[in-house]
Amino acid sequence: MRQFPLDMRHVAPGRVVEWRLRSTAEPLGTDRADAAGRWASFNQDKHFTVAEESRGADDPVASWLAVTFEVEGALDEEALARSLLSFVQRHEVLRCAFRRLAGEVACEPLAADELTLESAELASFDSSDRLREFLVERFKRCIDTLSWPLFTMGAVLRPDSATVYLAFDHIVCDGMSMPIVVREVMTAYETLRDGGEPAPEPAPSYLDFAEEQRGRYLSIDADDARLDYWKSFIARNGEFFPRFPLDLGVEPGRMYPIVNEASALLDAAEAEVFEKACREADAKPFMGLLGSVAVCLREAGGPGVYRGFMPVSERGRGSWNDAVGWFVNTMPIEFDASPGQDFTQVMAAVRAGFGEMIAHIDVPFVRAWELLAPEEFAARSWPYPVNFFSYIDMRKCRGAERHPEWRPATHVWSARANGACSWFQRDAEGLHMNSLYVDTPAARRTMGDFQEALRRTVRSVARSGGFGRPVALGPPRRSAEMPARVRG
Repeated sequence: MRQFPLDMRHVAPGRVVEWRLRSTAEPLGTDRADAAGRWASFNQDKHFTVAEESRGADDPVASWLAVTFEVEGALDEEALARSLLSFVQRHEVLRCAFRRLAGEVACEPLAADELTLESAELASFDSSDRLREFLVERFKRCIDTLSWPLFTMGAVLRPDSATVYLAFDHIVCDGMSMPIVVREVMTAYETLRDGGEPAPEPAPSYLDFAEEQRGRYLSIDADDARLDYWKSFIARNGEFFPRFPLDLGVEPGRMYPIVNEASALLDAAEAEVFEKACREADAKPFMGLLGSVAVCLREAGGPGVYRGFMPVSERGRGSWNDAVGWFVNTMPIEFDASPGQDFTQVMAAVRAGFGEMIAHIDVPFVRAWELLAPEEFAARSWPYPVNFFSYIDMRKCRGAERHPEWRPATHVWSARANGACSWFQRDAEGLHMNSLYVDTPAARRTMGDFQEALRRTVRSVARSGGFGRPVALGPPRRSAEMPARVRG
């Protein structure tokens, strides 16, 4: 399972059917007793506020996160519909609408038994290209942070197979929710298709997690000692956000259309050897990759000290591993990657930097942002291109043993940006990279060169246990290995 643009997914032509969520209760937004006392998380509050403000300024911020997967054989439409409804009923956050209430963002969950699904046949396609274009546009139209429901569900049906899709607003899920979606929907579908009944009990609720988090951190102020790690980072960095150190050709205050591209860095065998080299240096594979990123950025003219943001899953606390929600805290990390160090030395620095970051993981990013950079917090986007690194080993997700059969993939889309974000995934087929960045000539050159340099560097680590030479950026090779690019 990996992440790449929906435009790159081959979906065979067929008949498109959607299942639309409907409420049998009073209209959302009325005073409902069962909605009292439920509030959005810090992540959700900021996300909703940005959507409100951008809509009010006639400058809408649009994005979605989707998952697709395959069903072999003729689809049992009734079984799939029941499995989708069961999935939504299990996860309280998917049954929520959000609204501004008393200055804060309220979260209104509908009871599981107040929901039903209605099927709608949308269209039939005999062309994969036209079908993909339809789905991309469909997700853009259907996903709206300010409108319920906050996701759409459907399938492309063929006589002997089907492609199932679910697309979400970020406010109800994160990247690690996607393998949960696939496993639960497919497991329930197979149970129902074979005459059984899916497990009815609710999953752990993200709303409970949000309530717990707000209880711990809503009342802190800028003098709280738990912010000392952030303050020390800001003092050395010079500002709250760590800048992406390479030229992307962006103008201050301007947002741009995006390029969404994905490519392979290592195949399965190379990834195994890369992991072995990292273990021999007393490091985990993501540390080897992060160190390689730091060295490539430095060789391209970046600083010797790597500073960046790194999203970290918060599912490890409590019983949230099977819960859908936005369980992500974004933290600053820094370490020395200056010239003259070998792979083992850089790995020691990465390991120390990561350990220091994890020791201070509890403070929510949005709360630190609000308290320590209030002027930038008031803006609708990060102020400039920010250095960002994300890594997920999809092989460790529950249900990964079925991924070769289900062929799941995650797809991210955003209308505009002012910088670059890169996500890395490891699966059974190797190590992969998905980047979204501004569509400027400078950014295309910079990111193309950077990705090729990173590919050479991680392969050097796999071959020799070290960074090797050269890793300096030059004209990228144009070959079958180069990324596929999609203009957003």
